[in-house]
Order: sequence, then C-alpha cells, then structure tokens
Amino acid sequence: LMETAVAAAPAWGFFSSFLLLAFGTLVAALLGAAHRLGLFYQLMHKVDTASTRHGGENVAAVLKAHGVRFLFTLVGGHISPLLVACEKLGIRVVDTRHEVTAVFAADAVARLTGTVGVAAVTAGPGLTNTVTAVKNAQIAQSPVLLLGGAASTLLQNRGALQAIDQIALFRPLCKFCASVRRVRDIIPTLRAAMAAAQSGTPGPVFVELPLDVLYPYFMVQKEMVPAKPPKGLMSRAVHWYLANSLANLFAGAWEPQPEGPLPLDIPQASPQQVQRCVEILSRAKKPLMLIGSQALLPPTSSDKLRVAVETLGIPCFLAGMARGLLGRNHPLHFRQNRRAALKKADVVVLAGAVCDFRLSYGRVLSRSSKIIVVNRDRKEMLINSDIFWKPQEAVQGDVGSFVVKLVEGLRGQMWASDWAEELRQADQQKEQAFREKALMPVAQHLNPVRVLQLVEDTLPDNSILVVDGGDFVGTAAYLVQPRGPLRWLDPGAFGTLGVGAGFALGAKLCRPDAEVWCLFGDGAFGYSLIEFDTFVRHKIPVMALIGNDAGWTQISREQVPSLGSNVACGLAYTDYHKAAQGLGAQGLLLSRENEDQVVKVLRDAQQWCQDGHPVVVNILIGRTDFRDGSIAM
Repeated sequence: LMETAVAAAPAWGFFSSFLLLAFGTLVAALLGAAHRLGLFYQLMHKVDTASTRHGGENVAAVLKAHGVRFLFTLVGGHISPLLVACEKLGIRVVDTRHEVTAVFAADAVARLTGTVGVAAVTAGPGLTNTVTAVKNAQIAQSPVLLLGGAASTLLQNRGALQAIDQIALFRPLCKFCASVRRVRDIIPTLRAAMAAAQSGTPGPVFVELPLDVLYPYFMVQKEMVPAKPPKGLMSRAVHWYLANSLANLFAGAWEPQPEGPLPLDIPQASPQQVQRCVEILSRAKKPLMLIGSQALLPPTSSDKLRVAVETLGIPCFLAGMARGLLGRNHPLHFRQNRRAALKKADVVVLAGAVCDFRLSYGRVLSRSSKIIVVNRDRKEMLINSDIFWKPQEAVQGDVGSFVVKLVEGLRGQMWASDWAEELRQADQQKEQAFREKALMPVAQHLNPVRVLQLVEDTLPDNSILVVDGGDFVGTAAYLVQPRGPLRWLDPGAFGTLGVGAGFALGAKLCRPDAEVWCLFGDGAFGYSLIEFDTFVRHKIPVMALIGNDAGWTQISREQVPSLGSNVACGLAYTDYHKAAQGLGAQGLLLSRENEDQVVKVLRDAQQWCQDGHPVVVNILIGRTDFRDGSIAM
C-alpha cells in the first residue's frame, strides 16, 4: 500500500502542475483578450455617446498646433471630416485636380518653409495616385505628411470599397507608417509622425485614418451596430462584439492631450570631426565646395548659411535647393565646368552633395584630392565610396550647422585669388559660348537660348523659379539664375516630370508676395495643364513659360541615332495657351511672328499675374541640347 502511494505522488504532482499551467495560460489569454478588446481601458475612460465631435477635429488640432497653414487635397468621403475641421480652425484647404499635385504642393511647402507639408487624400486609388510624389519626396528628403482615408477598421480585409493594404504600399516609401485604430490615438500618432518627418534625414510619413475614427459617434454607431435587438446566441455575441468595438473606438476620445511638436533628433558633427576638417582645409591651396539641398534644412537659416559661406571664401558650386544661396553673380559662385574644377581642386567639401549619377558616381573626383563629405544620411554619404572615391573625412551630421562651425575654426583663413580667377575665366568662356548660340538663326521658330537669356534679364528679384521638363529646363539651368536662397524648385534626384503645378501652388501660397515663374517643357506641361483650373478657382496667379518644341526631344535625340526610329517621341505644336484660356486662365503666344516682342509678352504676363490671373505663355522654339545648348533646325 505504501509503495502504491509513493508511486502515485509523482503522478499527482505532475497533474497538479499541468492544471496550474493550463489555468495560468487560460487566465493570461483572457487578460490578453480583454486588453485587446479595450475592456480595461473602458473601465477608466468613458464614452461620450451624446457628443457630436469627430476625429477630424483631433487631426486639425494637431496640424494647427504644429503651425500648418495649408492642407492640400482631392476630396473623398473617407476624409471629409478632417477637411471640414481644418477649415474651421483656419487652415486653408486647397483642392487640386489630381492627388499627385496635392503631394507635390505639400513638398514645395516643406522645402520653402522648413516645416512639414501636409496632404490628405481618400482611400485606395486616391492614395495610389500619390505614390510618385511620395517617392519623389523621399529621394528629395522633404518632410511631407500624407494623411490617407481607409475603410472602417472592422471592414478591412473583408472586401470593402477601395480597401487595400495601404501600409504595405507606403512602408518602403516613408520613414514612418501608422494606421490609427482608435480616436484617442489620433493625436499621439500624428505628433510622432510629424517629429519623424523632420528628424534625422527628413522624409515623407504616412498616417492612415479609417472612416470610423474620423466620423462622429452617432454616425459610426448607425453603420456599425444593428438597430434591431439580437435574438440567437450567435447574434447576441456578434452584437456585443460590435458594441464593444464601438465603445473602444471612442473611449477617452475627447480627453485633453498634448498637441504640440515633439523634440526633433538632428545629428550634429562632433567637435573632433570639425577640427580634423578645419586642419585639412587650412592646408588647401585649391579648395572647392559643392553645396546641396541638405544645407538649407533647419535649424540653420539660409541667411546664416550664406554669411558662413561668404566668410569661408571657398569657391563653390550650388545644386538643388542650394541654388540661389549667394544670389545672382556672386564672385564665389561658379556655374559652369564643374567637372574640370573638381579635377583640379586639392580639397573638395561635399556639403550635402552626393556621389550618385549627378557626380558620375564619384568618378569626377580626383584621386589626389582630399574629400570631406558631410551628410545626415550615412548610406547616402558613402555611396560608391567603395569603388570610385574615398573620403578623407566623413561626417554624419547637419550640413548647415557644420559649415557654420567650419567658419569658427577657419576664421581669418585666406586662399589665393588666382584659384578663383582660374574658375572665373572658365565660367566666362562657357557663358560666351551661350551668347554666341543665342545669335544662331533658327529655321522656323524661336531660338530657345535667346528666349531664356531674355527671361534671365526680365526675371524680378522677388521671383521663385519652378522648373519641370527636359531640354528647355536643362538649358535654363545654365542660363537662368534664382535671385536668392530658397527661390529654385526642381524635382530633385528622382527627375520626376509633372512637379510643376504642385510646386507652383505650394510656392505661391507660402510666398504670396513673390512672382512664381514656372519653366516647363511641352511634354512635362501635359501633366500640369488641368491644374490651371485649380489656380483659377483658388485665385493663385502663377506664370508658366512653355518651351514648346513639339516633342520629347531629350529622348528622341538619343533614340533616333541609336535605334533609327522616332516612335513615341513626337508631339504637336499644341495651342497650350488656348487650352489655358478654356480653363479660365490667360494665354499668350510667342512665335516667329512676334519674336521681337519677347520682353513685352513677358511683361504682359507679369502684369496679368499682378492683377491676380494665372498665365500660360506658349513659346514655340527650336530644339536645344541641354548638354551644350546647341540648336537644331
């Protein structure tokens, strides 16, 4: 009997342990389910079933607290509450004719103000229409917040209208992606998104806002919970689940929360790194700086950066948003023969410039030059350094702040004037070549080089240049100078066509006192034409100059000699000015018939804009090779 009892003891101990483990697992599962269903939260935070407030008001409150002045959109039922709420708080809601334009406009606002540009679009195809603009913002490192509508939380993955996996679509494009599942989560999610957009290397962020977190309780209740009382056990279970989901959506929805900006994380160069760079530059005989868009990011203002660059006294080339940093015809700014200058320099500072295709992947840099590279993004900073070039000093940090610190370390340093004079002579030779090309006769239409020279002569000091195109814009980049910092907008390294209307829209709203001049190729203008309806409706006077050579000339120039066909490269000398008139804008034509009146037509266009009218100037031109400015008959 004792042997039986002894044998049974281990079995009972095992069984009791198993029961205890099973019970603990059951309790944990129940507690986890209760947490996921929001039951614990609902014990402490009640639902105001009588409130007519909606989640769109929370969205608007966060945007207002972050200083957002404009919301760009194309309306859809999924996002109507946030649009109405923004309007009530004084945020200007600007609706466009295509969602991609809304994001391009937000991108322009971000670049020109140093804050987050915001666009809101409806679910499904509304969001897929923005993909190109979001990718462009990612590559251009623009802090853009995209708000996207979505099907109700309980209807996702159940075949609802326009319901797709939007998070999966935008995760590769954005620094931060989130789907808000409860009204109370709107404010903290948006604050985190705004901070992520501006921290580190800036970029786009995406927040998905399902229908049921935006609309008021009574409307969501009507759609979510059946009005008829349930009868069967399963019906009662479903009814309870739906009612609980509704309660969890709105529990604590209107409790006060902080709405303002979170602290930003901006990398900075260490004092040791700055000192090593100071020592390298102090020994330079022929230093050269390439300044890219990152240099214009906050916290360093463009004015402070300009003073720093002037104080350094190092000859420089400017690219991207840095164009115009030193104004027009500054003695330190060189615009031509960059490749030759890089080969001759003994120290090169890549201040936000990247060794991608724009610098021939680093092959334009001399092996004998000492290279200092500074960039917020380490991967971008070192791209192709394992193959074609090697940095002497690689600094991960904010570019503008780094340049200011260089000044402090190099104060009083002077460089021989013959280096700058050598670069200046090369510049002057190239500019003389352009002047000669401007005098070349063209068989049927206007000489584009001459037209752009006259644009350069006419362009006012308060202008902002938006460029969107191929040959015409490529030639303009050599000839037309922005008059100051943050007065040049191009797509950036992605080379996206179609940015023009959106960039112009954002630019004019940010700088209402500026004249916005848009230089379009005729191919690129096809993307922007319909947005002249937007400019007319919202009373936004911008001026578009279309270099109309009736073709995708940049492509045909390579395609015809190499493949023997001009297929898909031909366009027509379309009356774009008349199309603009049909949309309510003013339209003017420049052709051989009035070639002696180019300046007058440009002045007339300026006057129309000053009177509040958007204008399209259709300029019939010969074909230009953006690489050397040559003219084709």
